[in-house]
Amino acid sequence: MAKKEIGQCELCGREEVETTIHHLTPKEMGGTFMPTAKLCIPCHKQVHALYTNEELASRLSTIEELRTDDKLRSFVKWIRKQPSSKLVSIRKSNERKQKGRK
Repeated sequence: MAKKEIGQCELCGREEVETTIHHLTPKEMGGTFMPTAKLCIPCHKQVHALYTNEELASRLSTIEELRTDDKLRSFVKWIRKQPSSKLVSIRKSNERKQKGRK
């Protein structure tokens, strides 16, 4: 299990949230020793629900690229307004579901 700590999410900017380490380039795509970011659990889950590891490695390997991507931007805008204690349910995007079936 990933190490969790209380801090600020580098994606949504919320403070005093439980964070986990997100490898900006997925480990299985060569990112084991590359930069990481501390993300709150809802943001981390949303990133992996929306994007494949291939997408993350090829075009979304910085916080700024994630923050400004069309699919994630509205979620980040919404989650910023949520209290750190709010439990959020995340579902895999329809696009990701279809890619998984191929």
